[in-house]
Formats: sequence, structure tokens, C-alpha cells
Amino acid sequence: MASTPSTLGAILDAAAQGHFPPPDGTTTVVPQPRHRDAGVIAFTAHSVVFTDEDPRWVHATLAALDCDPLAATMNPRFLAAFMERTGRATDTTDLMTVADALPGGPDPELGLREIDDPDHPRVARARKRRDEVRVWASDAGGVLVLGRGLTGRWETAIEVREDVRHRGLGRALALAARHLVPAGSHVWSQQSTGNARSVRAFQAAGYRPVGAEALFFAR
Repeated sequence: MASTPSTLGAILDAAAQGHFPPPDGTTTVVPQPRHRDAGVIAFTAHSVVFTDEDPRWVHATLAALDCDPLAATMNPRFLAAFMERTGRATDTTDLMTVADALPGGPDPELGLREIDDPDHPRVARARKRRDEVRVWASDAGGVLVLGRGLTGRWETAIEVREDVRHRGLGRALALAARHLVPAGSHVWSQQSTGNARSVRAFQAAGYRPVGAEALFFAR
């Protein structure tokens, strides 16, 4: 059985290509890729905690939980302990999905136009967690965000106006992101597990579920 890579970037690159850590019920602790980003990724029967804290603290805290060991890294008590020890904050646990880049440009019927406005709410929000952020508005009533997130991977997010939902726009925007990243690369997206509409849209656009992710941000 193949061993788990020693850096988060290598683990994510392998997962994007369908190669996952061994499903052996263990937890791998690797360094943070940068000060901004720490957190937990849960794959099938294997978790990865990326932090600059002592790995012995991670393993001891997990072992002390009264829960299924396979679920320990995403247990609320571990996540709360992580926040308390690091002084960081988190929003939610997301489904982590990935898709390959596609050739050609986005569907012209979307009427995408890039927004070059650093004060736009979507731009300001995205820049807190991503680099090289670009934002497009669609004439159909949606917004597409693309930037460099965790370990420098391409990440996308979309918004659809409430009055134009249920027309396939979310799927079309998620698909457009695959045309906007460089050839040969991958694009990642996170969906809150309770946001069923977003989960359906990204999977309909060819994004593959690979794990769950909880990110912890420096306050």
C-alpha cells in the first residue's frame, strides 16, 4: 500500500488524480502550507491535519475523544479544541470537490464579464482566503469567483440570484470555471454539506467529491 505524501500540496495533488491516502483509519499530521491556512481534511478512513502545532497534541486529543475513531477529526469537540489551542476561527465543514480543466472558453450565452473592482463584496470576501482573485458577473444573474486557495490550488465559488434559480445557471457557472483555469490543471470547490443545491450543481458540472474539509483561519 502506498504511503501518504509528507506535504499537504502533494496529498491534494494526488487526490485530484484519484490517488488517496491509505484507508487505514489513521491520521496524518503535516505542516501548514502557510500561516493563513490550517485545518483538517477527512478522506475515506484517513484524515490529514495540517497545523504547525505539536503532532503529539493532535494525536493525544483525538485519542481522548469518546467517539468513532474514523470520525474523530471532524468531531465538534476536536474542532473546538483546535480553535482554542490555535486562536483560529472556522465557518463550517465543507464537501471538497475537484474537476479537471476543460479546453475552450465558457459558454458565450452566460454573458460573463470580468469585474475589476477591489471593493466589490465578492472580491473583498474572496481575497481574505485566496490569492490572484478574479470575479465574473453573468448577464443571466450569477457571479463566478476564481482564485488561488489552499496550497495554491485553483478554487472556484459561484452565486446565483434567487429569482433565476432552478434554470441550470449554477451548473453552467461551475462548468465555466473549468474552462477558465489553465490547461492541464484542476479546479477545486467547497460546498457546505447542507447546501444541497450547490452540491447538485457542482456534481452536475463534473466535480468529483474527494473528502470533507474544515479550514481554520487566523483571526
